[in-house]
Amino acid sequence: EDVYSGRVIGRNSRSEDMWANPTKEKKKDNMRAVGKDDNYQLYPPKILALEEALEFIAEDELVEITPKVIRVRKKILDQNLARHALKQGISDDDGK
Repeated sequence: EDVYSGRVIGRNSRSEDMWANPTKEKKKDNMRAVGKDDNYQLYPPKILALEEALEFIAEDELVEITPKVIRVRKKILDQNLARHALKQGISDDDGK
């Protein structure tokens, strides 16, 4: 699937957002640990219906609807701008 900055691609067990780059390759190292790489398990993406997506979104997220796909994304797509807006207390795109 195509991904872009600001797109919600998963859930975090903590309350804060975790920004990640799923297209970036994991670095290889020479250090070995028992079970280090065995813990990664990928699950197929869950396809959300419109009602599920609307229930899922947070205050700073939007539901993006195209003819083929329903996606969840952040209002502010850039990570640095989103953090700056959070510090400033800006919640809407219009600066209020």
